[in-house]
Amino acid sequence: MSMNSEELQAYRDVLKCNFKDLDAVFEGCMSEALALLSEQGVKDYLEGASLICMIGRGFEPVLVYLEEMPQVASQLGEPTLSLVSKTVWTMSRSPNGKAIAPFLQTIAETSRRLGSEELLQHYIDIVLDMMERTTGSIHGFHTTIPSPGLPDLLNHMPFLLNQLSLEGLKNWIDYGIRNYANHPERQSNYFCLQTADSRAILQRERHGTLFIDNERKLDLYMQALWQDKPHLVPYSNAFDELRKPMPYYDHLGIRVPDVYDDKGNVRGIDRYRALLAHIAAHQRWTTAIIADNYSPFQRITIEVFEDSRVEYLTIQRYPGLRRLFIALHPVPEEDACQSEEESCIRHRLAMLSYAILNADHPYKNPDVLEFVERFHAVTQTGSAETADMAKLAVSFIARTRRQSDQLPNVYFKDTEVGYRDDNRHMWMFIEEGDEEEAFEDKREVPPDEKELDGLPPRHYPEWDYSTKTYRPDWVSLYESLHPSGNAADIDKLLAKHSALAKRLKQVLDLLKPQNYVRIRYQEEGSELDLDVAIRSLIDLKCGVTPDPRINMSHRHDGRDIAVMLLLDLSASLDEVPDGCEQTILQLSQEAVSLLSWAIERLGDAFAIAGFSSNTRHEVRYQHIKGYAEHWGEDVKARLAAMEAGYSTRMGAALRHAAHYLGARKADKKLLLVLTDGEPSDIDATDDRQLIEDARKAVQELDQQGIYTYCINLDANVRPGSDDYVADIFGNQYMVIDRIERLPEKLPQLFMALTG
Repeated sequence: MSMNSEELQAYRDVLKCNFKDLDAVFEGCMSEALALLSEQGVKDYLEGASLICMIGRGFEPVLVYLEEMPQVASQLGEPTLSLVSKTVWTMSRSPNGKAIAPFLQTIAETSRRLGSEELLQHYIDIVLDMMERTTGSIHGFHTTIPSPGLPDLLNHMPFLLNQLSLEGLKNWIDYGIRNYANHPERQSNYFCLQTADSRAILQRERHGTLFIDNERKLDLYMQALWQDKPHLVPYSNAFDELRKPMPYYDHLGIRVPDVYDDKGNVRGIDRYRALLAHIAAHQRWTTAIIADNYSPFQRITIEVFEDSRVEYLTIQRYPGLRRLFIALHPVPEEDACQSEEESCIRHRLAMLSYAILNADHPYKNPDVLEFVERFHAVTQTGSAETADMAKLAVSFIARTRRQSDQLPNVYFKDTEVGYRDDNRHMWMFIEEGDEEEAFEDKREVPPDEKELDGLPPRHYPEWDYSTKTYRPDWVSLYESLHPSGNAADIDKLLAKHSALAKRLKQVLDLLKPQNYVRIRYQEEGSELDLDVAIRSLIDLKCGVTPDPRINMSHRHDGRDIAVMLLLDLSASLDEVPDGCEQTILQLSQEAVSLLSWAIERLGDAFAIAGFSSNTRHEVRYQHIKGYAEHWGEDVKARLAAMEAGYSTRMGAALRHAAHYLGARKADKKLLLVLTDGEPSDIDATDDRQLIEDARKAVQELDQQGIYTYCINLDANVRPGSDDYVADIFGNQYMVIDRIERLPEKLPQLFMALTG
């Protein structure tokens, strides 16, 4: 696009940068930008260059941005202009200024390898995460030491992305950080690919067929077989943990995975071909129908029949694809799903789909066989459409519907056809509803998760004993106020142990400080401070503003203790121990009630919290009593509502309890942990991992001046024989093998520790 001198000068005025060398290249850069970018894109382009100029790193970063970004933005989208410039600004705000040049110099090649704005965003997230985790600090507050490996990593990035998917790259970087975080020279060698383990991990993570390596082949495949040249946009499976992404197409293009592993005898490239053939068939022969007219079960069945129809038409045109489809289609066993215990609708549909595809199928189910024949009868007429498949699907559901189809436990094994898309193109929605959001990354929050939405999660590290390093921000902890029950239930428990309470009261009276200290100058207090009150009256008579702090109060002197009682609320508390008639949870309620009553009488500051976990992504920390609360009806109601569930990820709960206990201004800080077993969670494959993390957490608390003591109710613990309790707490624990005595033992233990 040609520009006159006035237009060129206008653009030059927008660019806030005064390097003299810029004028020699500006016209060429602007000509390319105007040819490739929209008006808004040109504006973002100049603003991004101005931002990079402001960082004070010389002319080179500005020049690279101006030369490379028009091509990048035209390929991946204009939002990448501000994405890259803001990333450079973020890097400039850290000690990693030397990494800016290699980041910009490789951004063009990196973008071509990635192929989509989404993957570029993931790539930048990986780079910034690596920068944050490897940038050092002398005093632990402000980062002052640049990342030793970041410039080397960025210099080798084009080669790495030629070898790895983004998931593989992320794993390769994580290994280097975990093992060489405290060895700058070895870290640099690792990211330069100069160490043996660096090359070995690279080979381990290099698997599958990368889309970017085969994009041209797949473009030619679509043009040759379907006379179509779609825009193929890769996505990564490495960053979606809640919901696995699926291929799909819309007006913006066809979304495909960025890597495919070989599956059996089928190569990764052939998996791409099967996927694209299936989607191309939908584009050619599928007609959207109204979704509101069908139930969810009917819709999923219509999708299976329509998938089979378009594949049938594809095979009529290209018979060689039948072998590929059959090789990739799962073959569920006919009797594998137990309809009395689980929903078998997906299992029946998978059998139907495979039977339609492969005439040599092994199934004997009469309903499946009948509808296979009806399907072929309809499709062989040559005039079958999507609406005909909808009629067949409704009939199939009416014939095969079972009451157990409504069960929440759905049978999934061998029911997912990996080369098929999510069929969002098939449906039109007339009324607004939840169904329309099914294709967005949204989900209905289960009732038991809604309580987690009150506060954002707190992230805690977890100790990896195998590498002797922390896994940063590894655990997500959600805290909430414990639900309330009936406070009268706790009063009944206290009445049950009234005799024990009387004995404890005699000991408590001896422990309770007898000396009082007067606290003066209080606006609110227990009695009037006459000296201060008289002075305030004189000031008032003299026309001077009087001091309103005319009251005083008293407190006991000689005992300054803050206590946190941390309760393990994992599912094992619902068990009934041998020789008992109550569950461990019920006995714990009695013991905690007596202990709380005792501490309240002593006047010590104390709080109560419970914890449980459901993987590292969901550690639940529930407040039962806060330090500012008294032992009253509200606290009793929460204690009465305690329930057991999930697992025991103890390390994060200990660190979070220390967050509150450490803030108390007390001479002695005591953390009591009441648990019935060793730390564990469903996502922990190494039995020692969570034990070692809890041990590390106890060591951290000791360094903070917090004394941690464990009351363990695991009757299987034997001192000196694989004693995980001693591994975690050292000598600071007690094992109560006769759990029925817990209500008696717990208050006595507390008084022994604090007396």
